[in-house]
Amino acid sequence: MLRSMEKAIRARRERDFDRIAVAIGYIADHVRDQPSLEQIAAAVGLSPYHFARLFRQWAGISPKQYLQRLSLDAAQLSLAGHASVLDAALDAGLSGPGRLHDLSVAIDAVTPGEFKARGHGVEFVHGLARTPFGTARVASTRRGISFLGFVDESGEAPGWAAFEQTWSRADWRESDSSAQRIADAIWGLRAGQGHRIRLWVHGSNFQVQVWQALLNRAADATVSYAELAREIGRPAASRAVGNAVGANPVAWLIPCHHVLRANGALGGYRWGIDRKRAMLAWEVAQSVVSAS
Repeated sequence: MLRSMEKAIRARRERDFDRIAVAIGYIADHVRDQPSLEQIAAAVGLSPYHFARLFRQWAGISPKQYLQRLSLDAAQLSLAGHASVLDAALDAGLSGPGRLHDLSVAIDAVTPGEFKARGHGVEFVHGLARTPFGTARVASTRRGISFLGFVDESGEAPGWAAFEQTWSRADWRESDSSAQRIADAIWGLRAGQGHRIRLWVHGSNFQVQVWQALLNRAADATVSYAELAREIGRPAASRAVGNAVGANPVAWLIPCHHVLRANGALGGYRWGIDRKRAMLAWEVAQSVVSAS
């Protein structure tokens, strides 16, 4: 009974996030037109009252406040010739100093010997968790979080099957409650001060270098592939940097959603471009909340 209730709650939250993602996409297409609350609500099939309440629950501010912030940034950027005014506005909205959340994240890379053992003697605790961006699959060991990916329409997170295969000799224990505790700590859904989070991830030396460079940047700053390549001392390796960003096994904490194309456009995202746009929109909203 309890498990069925948890599934029902997850399904409802997934539907809520899907509506938010549609709303963000609608605003992306109409930001210059200054859509009304009624127009945005109609795009997601809700009454203005219910949509406004849902958006405030998700973002912490009203749709009107959010649109005003984006419109201000978009107006300042509209003459700059960006490929996407909204994407550039999201970029500008994240350009201020300071972290949006009090998280200390450190990478502990898997050693060659640990990788060769394929997880022998290691227990992975994994499960599904509710997040502001839909359901996520989370896996961790005593060394740290090793996988965080968002579930798609198939019911599983892209990259999860390959992750399991990589650690084929590990012990596996399923615990949604453990995954939820991690998610609550990451997204500030649990009372308390900041959290120190350690990641235990497998990647090539180059991939880990790229992931560390993302962590070293301010958590609320966007970056292009070319800028990342220059930061790690490989200015001609933009394509390889893009591949490393795409191979990131820990969404959000290694903020690959902050990587944009040089012209300000969003580019791709392993867990869906709509989710990437929603993540950036949520962070912009949180910056408004923090400033108020």
